[in-house]
Amino acid sequence: MIHEQRIYHAMPGRLPDLLKRFEQVALPIWQRHGIRQAGFWTLLVGGSNHDLIYLLEWQSMAEREQKWLAFSSDPEWLQKRHESELNGPLISSFDNAFLLPTGFSSVG
Repeated sequence: MIHEQRIYHAMPGRLPDLLKRFEQVALPIWQRHGIRQAGFWTLLVGGSNHDLIYLLEWQSMAEREQKWLAFSSDPEWLQKRHESELNGPLISSFDNAFLLPTGFSSVG
């Protein structure tokens, strides 16, 4: 199992809109494409209160490439992402990393 950590740095004041887009738009489309999320977080203490952090679960990098490509080119996603940014971009930048659990991790 591989986990992908993604950190989205929202534009000031746009985090509520980003959260809404994930909950109402991205997650249903992910479900259709078989993309599994392991959790979403915002920061309570430390760092920036404009950040959204989430984890995705992949069986392999090949699975990730296939499913992420299908999602990122999905016509419904492209349309609704565009609509969500009519008042300007939601994200200033993002970071991602691929995490491999250790032999003693409680997450497999």
